[in-house]
Amino acid sequence: MRFNGSVQPRRSVLRAEAVAQPPAAGLSRRGLLAACACCVAGTMFSARARSAPGGGSPAPANALHDRLDAAARGIEARMIGWRRDIHQHPELGNQEERTSGLVAQHLRALGYEVREGVAVTGVVAVLRGGAGPGPVVALRADMDGLPVAEQVDLPFASRARAVWDGAEVPVMHACGHDCHTAILIAAAEVLAAHRDALRGTVKLIFQPAEENLPRGEVGGAKRMLAEGAFADPKPDVVFGLHVISSLPTGTIAYRPGPAHASSDTFRITVRGRQAHGAMPWEGVDPVVIGAQIVSALQTIQSRQVDVNEPSVLTVGTFNGGARANIIPDRVDMTGTLRTYGDERRRYMMGRVGELAESVARGMNGVAEVEWESNGYPTTVNDPGLAERMAPSLARAVGPEALRTGPRIMASEDFSYFAQAAPGLFFWVGITPPGEDPARAAPNHSPRFRVDEAGLLPGLRSMLHLVADYTGSGA
Repeated sequence: MRFNGSVQPRRSVLRAEAVAQPPAAGLSRRGLLAACACCVAGTMFSARARSAPGGGSPAPANALHDRLDAAARGIEARMIGWRRDIHQHPELGNQEERTSGLVAQHLRALGYEVREGVAVTGVVAVLRGGAGPGPVVALRADMDGLPVAEQVDLPFASRARAVWDGAEVPVMHACGHDCHTAILIAAAEVLAAHRDALRGTVKLIFQPAEENLPRGEVGGAKRMLAEGAFADPKPDVVFGLHVISSLPTGTIAYRPGPAHASSDTFRITVRGRQAHGAMPWEGVDPVVIGAQIVSALQTIQSRQVDVNEPSVLTVGTFNGGARANIIPDRVDMTGTLRTYGDERRRYMMGRVGELAESVARGMNGVAEVEWESNGYPTTVNDPGLAERMAPSLARAVGPEALRTGPRIMASEDFSYFAQAAPGLFFWVGITPPGEDPARAAPNHSPRFRVDEAGLLPGLRSMLHLVADYTGSGA
């Protein structure tokens, strides 16, 4: 991304030269790599989504909506160019210096009050409307990429590398945060151009580290809030979106109430007593103890809670020992917990500790359970806000394109913002016509691919939400 030589009022300082490069249709033949799954949504999302009841009727339009839509169409090509530039230069959590720098410079040129360095690389910007007092509306976009090696044949494919948790890794925007950032940049420009018609205040949140940080480090939305992202002024509501490959291009989906599961990471250390593999009675085998703990943990969901309320407990790593004929002193395991409610979350976290410790004690060993402090709570869409704003979404994309979707086990730290103010988080389809969304490469895959025609419905939705909630143009 390059800068113009001069800055003009209400005009972008970012260039969109990459738009001239059409995306290649083919994908690399390299094998699918394992990828982080913090935000990946199930491939059954599109099959389970349905037309939105009630919210399917669009709200009446006024002249401001028409002007916003025309401006959105006018900026679409530049928005795609920004997305391609950011995609080609992805940055991991708390390393988004290039991305946040470009965002901040662009917003200042548009007349926003800009604060940089929030939660390391976050940007908070404020635009005060000129049409009179009104509510404060926050819009959020996340900026970070993932440690994934891109396998999509595009002229703007990522070849970036960075250091993550002490190791050099490839970097890719495999979850669409490049799209979110580009959409919010475009929304910022359109809103600034229509400032005189806006009531109230718009607050933009460009967030780092949504994909979380290693070794339990707290960042992202939680840290932004701790550093005053929602202060002076405090938002009355917050809106966010996420592109998703399991919905077709042109569609929007939302779910009132719990929409994304909570996410917590645990570590279990099992301590035994080392011995020769030929004489296990002379030691205490932490491998066998660990295996029993893994089996016992699965009975929490299957036997101890109501299975009509889903939750997932997974042990993802199991490490111990150095030789086949040596019983080690310790075994280390890590895993993840996903739930939709605080009560279930607290119960299962407690039971993990109780079961692990009691199983180990019964086998003459010791188990220690540690929960990392950077977990995410359930993302809950305020039901009243969702009901109120669904007609706005229906107007923005058409009633036939608005759906209600299922809850998904993916986590999102937008949940923290939605705890601080009533929130609405919705999904934007980016799998092109003619392709089955259920078979599309999911978010977090090295073959994740975006149909850029999906960005415009996301932009229009954000603009209509702002106009309607603030009562602008009425």
